[in-house]
Amino acid sequence: MKKLLSVVLVLAMSMTFLTGCGNTDTETNNDAVDTETTDDAADDATEGDSEETADEETGDVAGSEGTLKIGGIGPTTDDAAVYGLAVKNAAQLAVDEINAAGGVNGMMLELNFQDDESDAEKAVNAYNTLKDWNMQVLVGTVTSTPCIAVAEKSAADNIFQLTPSGSAVECIANDNTFRVCFSDPNQGKASAQYIGENSLATKVAVIYDSSSVYSSGIYETFAAEAANQSLEIVAAEAFTADSNKDFTVQLQKAKDSGAELLFLPIYYNEASLILAQAKTIGFAPTFFGCDGLDGILAVENFDTSLAEGVMLLTPFAADAEDDLTKNFVSTYDATYGGIPNQFAADAYDAVYAIKAAAEKAGITADMSASDICDAFKTAMTEITVDGLTGTGMTWTADGEPNKEPKAVKIVDGVYTAM
Repeated sequence: MKKLLSVVLVLAMSMTFLTGCGNTDTETNNDAVDTETTDDAADDATEGDSEETADEETGDVAGSEGTLKIGGIGPTTDDAAVYGLAVKNAAQLAVDEINAAGGVNGMMLELNFQDDESDAEKAVNAYNTLKDWNMQVLVGTVTSTPCIAVAEKSAADNIFQLTPSGSAVECIANDNTFRVCFSDPNQGKASAQYIGENSLATKVAVIYDSSSVYSSGIYETFAAEAANQSLEIVAAEAFTADSNKDFTVQLQKAKDSGAELLFLPIYYNEASLILAQAKTIGFAPTFFGCDGLDGILAVENFDTSLAEGVMLLTPFAADAEDDLTKNFVSTYDATYGGIPNQFAADAYDAVYAIKAAAEKAGITADMSASDICDAFKTAMTEITVDGLTGTGMTWTADGEPNKEPKAVKIVDGVYTAM
């Protein structure tokens, strides 16, 4: 067992919030993520096609040095599907780009993505399916509770696991597990600091899901940091997964408390209901959330005008002007339709981090998953990745990423970098 949460990420939470988002054209964005360990010879390699293998067992992708099998797990159906589909699509996009550029150490990459419906038991079943497929590396899972359940299995099997978006502390409690996103505690602390340092409010109300490790974890560190930022939490109202449709009572208490800002460390489905119900009772504070709100603009039948001015911490802004983001957004839109969210960016960076670690460690396709895992444990602490969610990203032995957090604001129905 490894680790306490690395507080390294509490970094410059005094943050300079910078702006930071494929087309199946194999000539587009092959060098999309630069790493210190990139093999320059890949640029001269022969282009080849990779075949999507999600949800089915397939043969090896043709490659002179074999195939590195990457498993993926996340919700592609049910309520959190917007997260899982984004991860699946962006991971496949990265795999296709890398294969088109010659692969990794001569190997082709193959992705097999399984649906877990954001359910722990189904996530474990998906993991077992991928093990039977001879998975060598795992990207996933997407949401925290399934990720924790799968992490127990991957630790016992010594299979390397890199979650793009599992933010609960327990997701990376073992030395074979790393993450791309920020942890819940870091999101909570960073949110309080951003609100305080930018003088967004002095009286804050919170509505959170006490049955969710994601939501309650963020709330706890937010509340602890609020006092340091001279923020008064005037109302803290909880709900559970069994009572997540009617928020009238919580909203009325928040309104009566005189809150100027409502902090929502929750997922987008509940947030969309809260915004609609807040309008009904005439409650119009500043709304501020974390990465779980990313996806709110895609909620079916949601009036996106209700989200105007909503702010959220996220490591990715699709309107950023750097070439990497512009290429990613345009290629993703051309391939899958729609603007990629932060979860897509996390997944894209995850695959490129695996590429960098594999190059650093000299991984070959004939290595066992356990041997690859042992090599990755060291290699991940030695690479630097310039990705969509951060430049100069590094990882601690605790599995935490070092990068600067960012924030976006919804303006005219789109996420805009702040």
